[in-house]
Amino acid sequence: MNYTIKNNPLQKIKLLFLVLIAQNVCSQTSVKANVTTILGFPQIGIETALGKKTSFQIDAFASLWKSFNEAPFEVYMVFPEFRYYPKKTMDGFFVGGHIGGSAYNFQKWNYINTDFYQKGYSIMYGVTIGYQIHINDRFALEAFLGGGHQEGFYKGYRLSDGSRYETADNFNKSGEWLPYRGGIMVVYKLGKKKNEE
Repeated sequence: MNYTIKNNPLQKIKLLFLVLIAQNVCSQTSVKANVTTILGFPQIGIETALGKKTSFQIDAFASLWKSFNEAPFEVYMVFPEFRYYPKKTMDGFFVGGHIGGSAYNFQKWNYINTDFYQKGYSIMYGVTIGYQIHINDRFALEAFLGGGHQEGFYKGYRLSDGSRYETADNFNKSGEWLPYRGGIMVVYKLGKKKNEE
């Protein structure tokens, strides 16, 4: 079968629809990076408008440091998040709900300065609050803080000899309420500038 747009009105409508959606999504989408990126902790994200007061964001965080203070310090996190802005999308105060995951090889917060470290993964769900302020038509700054409940599945090891320090057959498990997100994002808005629309 030959599906040429020239002779197929339905294909023309589909193409027009896709172009309009792509233009709308791109004009209401932002890319962002946390200022911690310059310290070797990159966090990048993309946020796109869903409605006049709602958006969807996905961001990823990593630690490029293999070790810190002679202990492993590798962390990787991903968070998809639904956001609500009382004023308007991507402007001012917001609150978001997320479910995310992480993989790590480091000392958990309650094992710092011990002979123990943990290697495993976590599932996290919680809330983020923040504020986005416009610098100009293209750039904005976003301050945010988030946390919630994390369920960790890990194996514990000794730094001194690499042996397991706990006796779980497979993974040890832990659950706690923690702050685990935060920072200042530099935001760049894609699409046309306001004065070009």
